[in-house]
Amino acid sequence: MISVAKARALYASELQFTTRMRSAQLQAAFGKVPREDFVGPGPWRVRSPWDLAVYWTTEDADPRHVYHDVLIALDEKRLINNGQPSLWAYQFDRLDIKSGEEIVHLGCGTGYYTAIMAELTGPEGKVTGIELAPKLAARARAALAPWHQVQVQNADGASIALPPSDVIVASAGATHPQQSWLDAIRMGGRLLFPMTVTHGSGCMLLATRRTETAFEARFLSSVSFIGFSGARDEDVSNRLLNAFRRDRGTRVRSLRCDAHPEDETCWLHGEGWCLSCAEVTV
Repeated sequence: MISVAKARALYASELQFTTRMRSAQLQAAFGKVPREDFVGPGPWRVRSPWDLAVYWTTEDADPRHVYHDVLIALDEKRLINNGQPSLWAYQFDRLDIKSGEEIVHLGCGTGYYTAIMAELTGPEGKVTGIELAPKLAARARAALAPWHQVQVQNADGASIALPPSDVIVASAGATHPQQSWLDAIRMGGRLLFPMTVTHGSGCMLLATRRTETAFEARFLSSVSFIGFSGARDEDVSNRLLNAFRRDRGTRVRSLRCDAHPEDETCWLHGEGWCLSCAEVTV
């Protein structure tokens, strides 16, 4: 029987293979961070990505059970889970977090993926986890104690001002980027969040600031997330649904923050933001 450490290493290796992960540092982070410290005591309620309608229970509390590409329930009644590892491995690999960067994780839950990002930025960096649910925030604060570069706030990430950041990651679905998120991103910084419709899925958007008023932007993959309280608008959701039906976001090239009339390059035009089919001009 293999050890927990060996199970963790095999899990990280499998994530590297299935996501075509390019970053050795990211694989090492998944191979180091103890997921069992972030998901509560077992046995665990889990869901496979192949049958998201059903939770099932692990046969016992052996921590090796958590080292599979499954969701693990944090609050089953509210459908809050520790997210699918391969999804976040894929996104983080493209986010390309560098040593010393300052990161904000919105909707950090109990902090597992916050810890992965803390491993990537290292002790020279800084990570702020923000979680609306007090109990989850308390669990995250306890589990993240070994990472001294991390602090956890119990707050609403859609309504508070954020510190200047190199990276902002949201772990809940928003219909559109919030102004506070855009304002906080430094030049060259990245915003990663699931842009989702109210009744259905969406796509993960990665936006990189290139000018004061423009981000290079691409949709990375289809995703499903619980809604980000305070970061949703029903009218935008309806228009986003229609836009996804047209082309699933394949034509999006930039996120504009400048005031401009809606034109043929606007994929989805909003107040203070616009996803555009035009490339960023630097």
